Amino acid sequence: MTDAEIDTKLGELGLALPQSAAPVAAYVPVVITGGLAYVSGQLPFIEGKLVTGRLGEDVSLEQGTAAAQACALMLLAQLKAALGSLERIERIVKLGVFVNSAANFTDQPKVGNGASDLMAALLGDAGRHARSAVGVPTLPLGVAVEIDAIVAVRAA
Repeated sequence: MTDAEIDTKLGELGLALPQSAAPVAAYVPVVITGGLAYVSGQLPFIEGKLVTGRLGEDVSLEQGTAAAQACALMLLAQLKAALGSLERIERIVKLGVFVNSAANFTDQPKVGNGASDLMAALLGDAGRHARSAVGVPTLPLGVAVEIDAIVAVRAA
């Protein structure tokens, strides 16, 4: 899949890749080794603002799903910055979805679908992946969702 094809699909969905965000602590956004890119946890920015709050309390399932989609967009932005081109993505291997959840909230997999559905829509079979979706009592900066990734990449 070329960068232009991905941009076209994003446009059809009314989306665009954001500018890759700088790390908020002592880590790097992407580490590439052994044909894999390990992408650090990415936070959800929608219209330049972090999506904060807790699912099952003050964040709806729809807002959580949109936050997961925003995390996926930031994952792709980080990959493009690190790889030079999204064409080097061979396959999204695994996503780790962390959902800031109230104790009785159990729809973490539905929240994660916001990211998973986007990856499949943009990358086809290469976007289909293994996944974990877990509830946690808090996340950095109070965000609603954080997602990390393992991605198989082609050599430059």
